[in-house]
Amino acid sequence: MPQASSTVKPPRDVFSGTATPASTKRSGRRVYVVAGGVTKFAKAHPDMDFRLMCKKAFDQARSEVPNLRLNDIDGSRISYFSDHFSRQLKASSMVLDYLGLNPRGSVRIEWGGATGGECFQAAWEAIASGRMDTCLAIGYETMSRVQTWKGNEFIALASDVNYDFPLGGFYSGYYALMVVRHIYEYVRRTKFANIKDEREAQKKAFEYAGRVMAMVSVKNHRNAMFNPYAQYPKNLNVEDVLKSEMVSYPLPREDICTMSDGAAATILCSEEKAKELTEDPILVKGVGCGTDTMRLADRPFGKVLLMPHEKASDYAQLEYPGVHSFRAGRAASIEAYNHAGITNPNKDLSFVELHDAYASSEIQTYEDMGLCRYGEGYGFVERGDPFLKGFDYGMKLPNAGATPVNPSGGLIACGHPVGATGLMQAVMAFWQLQHKVGERFGSEKLQVPNAKRGAIHSHAGTGSAVTVSILERVKP
Repeated sequence: MPQASSTVKPPRDVFSGTATPASTKRSGRRVYVVAGGVTKFAKAHPDMDFRLMCKKAFDQARSEVPNLRLNDIDGSRISYFSDHFSRQLKASSMVLDYLGLNPRGSVRIEWGGATGGECFQAAWEAIASGRMDTCLAIGYETMSRVQTWKGNEFIALASDVNYDFPLGGFYSGYYALMVVRHIYEYVRRTKFANIKDEREAQKKAFEYAGRVMAMVSVKNHRNAMFNPYAQYPKNLNVEDVLKSEMVSYPLPREDICTMSDGAAATILCSEEKAKELTEDPILVKGVGCGTDTMRLADRPFGKVLLMPHEKASDYAQLEYPGVHSFRAGRAASIEAYNHAGITNPNKDLSFVELHDAYASSEIQTYEDMGLCRYGEGYGFVERGDPFLKGFDYGMKLPNAGATPVNPSGGLIACGHPVGATGLMQAVMAFWQLQHKVGERFGSEKLQVPNAKRGAIHSHAGTGSAVTVSILERVKP
């Protein structure tokens, strides 16, 4: 097993912690999002198969750019996680048939939980490279076609089936394991370091962390009450979350996302084409992707990959990445920030839509994305930074609105039809940056005031692959 990260030598400009100007980091054309569409995410859509769900998302996107003809779409990228859920091999061809997009080129994307985020970036690449002027990125999942236990088994196949899967297999167990280590590293050894009795110290640490994770769940469920596309809007409080059924300690039911049916679509264009189609396109300012070993035990300890606003001394005593943090998320964030010219995400981002399959992983991802330092995620929640300002959560949040995270409700409340999820995030970010949340949702409650730049984050496996994309409101 690898013992040190010195054997791994990533490109210096991405991982050194020094921001690299986008002009030296990337070449290629500017790429814009011009339209987005999404179906309601639901436990099941018995009246629709995957083709019709995709058609409804596609039609909604096309309605936003009425000048776009079907023949203007040069090709597509289609995302879905599992052939097992569709019960159909090569289902992407059936989507093309139904949308009328033959004989143009298309690529099917599959990358675990990050499938939708990778699909979005694949469409970006098609435009940036000059291969296409207009590309459709569309994704779906029909997870209701199998029983829940079987769906969990399919999802668990995105872990290492030779080593991790035989040891317990379901994802809630993996993420419980990882947050247990996170709590020990960042709560037991810090906030409760003065308690010598280990049993008492751990009891207090887990009680504290459980309440903070419940705050994240409350935030996301209450946000979703004003999102008509969300699967599980709920007016919860912290006690409701803590009293919900325990799934895998310390993660109760309300801290966990759910399997879903749904579809989402975005249309990406070159600058010239975007000007033809809309007066309000949104620029894809930066993209980043990170990976890590499939098997948790293979992840080497080494130095923390630094953000521009961090110092090596901040983490001198931290064993990294361990299983408490997601190095792939840190790498993807750094690349995206470098590409977009972001030096301090808290100041430079108006909001973040991130992959919160678990309330615990949302907190871990705050740290991976540099919204706060490693070890400060729980305090970030307690201060209220990721909550919307002026929104009633039933809690005192002195810093609410500093960096809103998952104003849509995230995966916990919106649902998680895997192939559609990352694209749903792109649609939500697109509407936020167009300042059209009120128009799309029928309420202004979730509109981030004066939103200028947002990040979307997709996460796969036990942190084996992550994408981060930066969208920005600019005039082309």
